[in-house]
Order: sequence, then structure tokens, then C-alpha cells
Amino acid sequence: MADPAMSVTPYWELAFDADGDPDGRRRDRLLAGVTERGVRDLIVFAHGWNNDRSGATRLYDRFFAPVPRLAPAARIGYAGVLWPAMRFADEPIPDFPRAVAADPPGRPVLDKDTRHALLETFPGRAILVDQIARLLEQQPPQEAELEEFGRLVRTLVEVVAPGPQALFAADTVAEGVPQSEPGMFAGSSAAACEEFARALTEFEASGSPQGFRFPNPWDGAHELLRQATYYAMKRRAGTVGERGLGRVVGQLAEAAPGVRVHLVGHSFGARLVSFALRGLPEGVRTVKSVTLLQGAFSHYAFAARLPHDARAGGVLQGQQNRVDGPLVCCHSRHDAALGTMYPLASRMAGDSRSAAQSALGRALGAKWGAMGHDGVQAVPGTRAYTLAEALKARLPASGCVNVDAAAVVRRGGPPAGAHSDILHAELARLVLAAGRVR
Repeated sequence: MADPAMSVTPYWELAFDADGDPDGRRRDRLLAGVTERGVRDLIVFAHGWNNDRSGATRLYDRFFAPVPRLAPAARIGYAGVLWPAMRFADEPIPDFPRAVAADPPGRPVLDKDTRHALLETFPGRAILVDQIARLLEQQPPQEAELEEFGRLVRTLVEVVAPGPQALFAADTVAEGVPQSEPGMFAGSSAAACEEFARALTEFEASGSPQGFRFPNPWDGAHELLRQATYYAMKRRAGTVGERGLGRVVGQLAEAAPGVRVHLVGHSFGARLVSFALRGLPEGVRTVKSVTLLQGAFSHYAFAARLPHDARAGGVLQGQQNRVDGPLVCCHSRHDAALGTMYPLASRMAGDSRSAAQSALGRALGAKWGAMGHDGVQAVPGTRAYTLAEALKARLPASGCVNVDAAAVVRRGGPPAGAHSDILHAELARLVLAAGRVR
């Protein structure tokens, strides 16, 4: 398939399957093309949750559009990563106006677009998807049915053996043994659904003139499905990053050693490009910057030691040193998907406190927080800037850099908040500043 027409050129696509295996023809076009087109700086962007090629390429086209006028003398090439992630139909799409994006069909019914996305993302599990959809539609009052719903969702997102994805779920390690975050299915599924429902109700009430309404556990069940699906995408992003993109960047370094690579990722795409650092061949120093936009993974991922457990560290500890330049993390307090639902899902089985006391509170976020909400944590020497300061300053030549992007990453409603509000020329300028592209 030919690469689409874009407002920037030259543009290539890199496509990977769920296990990180690349589309060889697209990869080879990139490896040959950067030399043929005289590219000096290659910006590689990985999308987050998404469910089709056209949505990803529209995102890339819109994000890249300001770059040529911001750096008119630079010899820049552009690459978009395509990987099999999914988006719930009621999630905002980064490049669509709010009015064009799909509106919630009235939770907790599973709309046809999301059902189709589940079938595409988890092939061969149509019967499970149908059973899940039926329970969401019927909303039986029995607690046993919520437990059955949890069992069906757990089965849906299980890793199909053989395959490498089970190795990529953890954000921290303890004594050399990967430790996945507490599973949301380790305890009662009914209790998990009720807690998600309380969190959703409280979050929506905080921005609604109608105020509080009683939680519906089937709203929570819908959120349980959403979070379980995101957990599966989290595994997949790590797999594609390390086994796929990291290796391709290594091949590019061999084929065109003078090309400077700048990795950019949004949401789980930020996780993907971060794991690509772990997949770089030894000695490769062509990655000159990494920019993480609303990264949907642990803010301790790069830490050598966790504040609450000195025996454990982040699964990517030290990987920022693989970058021959800075690793820049954009975060925003307006990102409700990462500020509320992410930490709640991350520790669901290990804490009995209510959503009102924990998911919306600082204590929960401190332990289970996401990078896109409050930045890289527990990495000594990390510098911090506002977005305006970062665009005026000369960013550090190496190490982790937190950039508070709340001044522009601020628009969006429940349940995601501002998570997808990334199409701003200021963020494109930041990518160029991080890589010192002129």
C-alpha cells in the first residue's frame, strides 16, 4: 500500500504487527529513502490508542504541518508508526473537532464501532465480544453477573501463546524480576466495577451543573473493559517499541549513520518510543531526542529506585542514557484519563479505599501516577520547565526534562479530559527544540 499524500514531505510509514514484526517493504522504503532525499533529521511519531490507519495519518499530518515553517532551512524527513492499537468510539480523536468526534452512545452499551474495534484488536474472540456486549446491554442486577463480566473481559485480553507480549506489561522491576502493576482482576470484579463507577460519577459531577448522581456499577463495568483493553495495548506498545521500532532505528543507523532521529510518542505511543530505546543495538547513538506527549505509563519507569520501595526500580531505568540528547516529557494536570482513571486502574486490586478518597486524591497519584499527568519522577537531575520557559530556553543536552504543557493541553471532557489535546504548534516547536533542529 502506498504511503498517503501528506502536507509535509518526504514522509514514510513504518507498520508493525502486535508482536513487533515490521512490514518489510515499508521499512526498506524508509531505509533507502532517507539517503536518496538527503534527510538530516528524521522525526518519527507513534500514535496512542487508535483503530485505523487513516486516523493515525491525519494525526501525523496535522502535528507535522507547522514544522517546515518553524525550521525552513532544516533537511527534515517524517515517519509515522502504525501499530495495532484501538480506541473506544467515545474517545476524542486528536485531529477532529469535538463536534465531529463520536459522542458517547449512552454508557454502558457497547456501540457498534467499539465492538468492531474489539474484534479487530482481538481477532478470533467474537463470541467473547458478543457476550460482553449482551451483558452491558441487559445490565442484570445480580452481583454474579458482574463477576461473570469480569471473567469474560479477563479472557478477552489474555495474551495468546506463543508470543512475546507477556514480557512487556511491567513498569517496575524488583530484584531483577518484572512486576506487573496490580491486576484489576485479582479481587472481586463486582467491587472493581463499583469503584470505577464511583470514580466516573465523582469526576463527571465535578464539571457538571447537574451535580452528583448515584453510581451505576454497569458504568463501572464499561470502564473496566476500557481499562483492561488499555492494559493490553500497554503490553503491545512495549512489544512493538523494543522488538520493532528499536531494531528498525538500529538498521537505519547502519544504512544512514548521518541521519539524526527524533522519537515522538503520544499516550501509549510514548511508551512505544521509550521501549524502542531498550531495543536499540549496542553502540547506536543516532537518537538525538525523545519527546513524550501525555505518556500513558508509570512516572517511575525511568527511576533506578522507587520512593516507596527501595528494592524496585523502573523497567526503563537508565534508558534515557541511550538518547544522545534530552528525553522530554510533556505533562498536564488537565489530563483526567491519566490523572484519575489510570492510577485507579493501576492499583485496583491492592487498595480498598474509595475512589473519592484515592483516585481523585494526591496519595494515589503519587504511587500509581502516569508520566503524562505529572512528569518523570524519582530520576535525579531531572529539569522542570513550563512550556513557555522550555521554548525560550536552551534545553539540557541530555537527561530527563519535564515540561508542564497545561497552558495548551487543556481541552476535553470526561472521561479523558485533555488527554488528546496535543495538536498545537508549540508542541511541534518543542520537538524541534529538544532535537536542536534548525
